[in-house]
Amino acid sequence: MTSSGAATSALSEGRPVVGRMLSEHESKRLVAEFGVPVVDELVAADPAAAAGAAEELGYPVALKINGEGIAHKTERGLVRLSLTTPHAVESAAVELLANTRPEDGDVTLLVAAMVSGSRELIAGVHRDPQFGPCVMVGIGGVYAEALADVAFALVPIDEVDALEMLDALDGQALLSAIRGEAALDRQAVAEVLQGLSRLAVARPDIESVDVNPLVIANGRPVAVDALVEVGA
Repeated sequence: MTSSGAATSALSEGRPVVGRMLSEHESKRLVAEFGVPVVDELVAADPAAAAGAAEELGYPVALKINGEGIAHKTERGLVRLSLTTPHAVESAAVELLANTRPEDGDVTLLVAAMVSGSRELIAGVHRDPQFGPCVMVGIGGVYAEALADVAFALVPIDEVDALEMLDALDGQALLSAIRGEAALDRQAVAEVLQGLSRLAVARPDIESVDVNPLVIANGRPVAVDALVEVGA
């Protein structure tokens, strides 16, 4: 079953978080266990360690504040992109840490490889109070909320269900070969959705999963950000 609607998680919907939010790194580790490709990244305790992590990953890198319950990082100035030198990473880390608040609690620095791709999807898990756990996929990016081009399906889903969810999106032109970029690997995205379905079944304590953006790089999806809400 597929249907259109709003985005998936408490954060995306603007409703209060009722449980505990995992950090971005913890969230990515969890979804990766269920087959969702995630960007290469390392956690660092301080600016010098962040510069060392960037050297290990290779440039350019993205730098973010990592901590439980920290969301809307871009809006809060907690992200720096396309850093290309150890000095740039260390300086950016000092700035990001200065932008944190006491209520953020313990935080670390997340150093991630940059992913190249102009198209983005959003995917996740939502537990509907009436119908139960659902997997969703939609057109992501800065206009995701305005477009509200999403499809939901009750879990568990199989490959056919996942492909039907993609077919249900209105923005099919964005999924085809466009402006020199390869067409979306629908099979790879279908595997992501099936992985999220398995996660929803295996972990009934998970209230929501928000993978956004799921960047399309060379036609294939990779999760650049993820947030998981564990039920109260």
